Amino acid sequence: MSLLLTNIGELTTHTEEHGTLRDAAVVIEDGRIAWLGPADRAPAADAHDDLDGRAVLPGWVDSHTHLVSMGDRAEEFIDRMAGRPYEAGGIMRTVDATRAAPDDDLRARARRLREEAYRGGTTTIEAKTGYGLDVETEQRLARISAEHAEVVTYLGAHVVPAGVDRRAYIDLVTGPMLAAVAPYVTYIDVFCERGAFDVEESREILVAGRAAGLGVKIHGNQLGESGGVRLAVEMGATSVDHCNHLSPADIDALAGSDTVATLLPACDLSTREPFPPARDLVDAGATIAIASNCNPGSSFTTSMAFCVATAVLQQRLTFEEALWAATVGGATALGLDDSTGRIREGGRADVHALDAPSAKHLAYRPGVPLTHKVWSRGNPV
Repeated sequence: MSLLLTNIGELTTHTEEHGTLRDAAVVIEDGRIAWLGPADRAPAADAHDDLDGRAVLPGWVDSHTHLVSMGDRAEEFIDRMAGRPYEAGGIMRTVDATRAAPDDDLRARARRLREEAYRGGTTTIEAKTGYGLDVETEQRLARISAEHAEVVTYLGAHVVPAGVDRRAYIDLVTGPMLAAVAPYVTYIDVFCERGAFDVEESREILVAGRAAGLGVKIHGNQLGESGGVRLAVEMGATSVDHCNHLSPADIDALAGSDTVATLLPACDLSTREPFPPARDLVDAGATIAIASNCNPGSSFTTSMAFCVATAVLQQRLTFEEALWAATVGGATALGLDDSTGRIREGGRADVHALDAPSAKHLAYRPGVPLTHKVWSRGNPV
């Protein structure tokens, strides 16, 4: 069955052929974009939806979340707002709560967060493990994440659990734990940061993941110039995420590579870390993405619209750059840029209609819920 979305006031396609169209229409069929163009040239379809001049854009691609977890760290957030620095020490509180939770509780919370994200226009979600840190729980998280996210990333190397020998834990992460999660995951990730894993440890872990057939991602340069960005470029990582503390050489390295620098604006607000030099990255020619980093500790939000608005208001990105980063950029960070992030003929019908005449209202009216309707793979959300 085909569906015609007509009377679109502004259609953002992120394609060279179409760019941004006015008075446009889109035809969806079998989960794909079958046609797009001027509304007065639209072909017939089995059903139609008159969008009454509303703006339409690709669905958000949230390329960095920790969707499956338990616990509440609101008090930790309040302490940070009162001046306590963020040192990633609260991760183990989430680990304890997650380990204790039955599968049904983990599924229920992941489902609520996913549905919340979809209601805000997100149509593609990545989910990381990393709140298990033992073989059994990491495998549970990987399995449940695969039920709720399009892409799953293995983050057994989040931190070394208290009381566990460091060398023994790295051997676990690269051996039995990796084998247990491998059927469910696409990428391996490591927190290359002080208090977590250094560059050499991170390299060892990522090499093991690559040998198992996984793509490479890195949490890097969040708390300082940790070397994570250089390691990401060296290893040809799909993305390096956070990127708060970058030297000019780091920026040049990213600009000369295919590694996506994923920015996490909501996390930066919550942790009060300096914002990444987004303007410098774009001006240098680096590819950037914007993601939510949804997790109970440092960024408990699913709102990609909030992240885009923050990037525009606080990080000196143009609206067009931020919108691209939260759609095409996110898809590129997941290796999905051939299928989603754009509205193009033959592409996945991941479509987000706004209660606004222009997508610019997402930054112009920050905090206002502007989502009108969402279609994921052609299905209404």
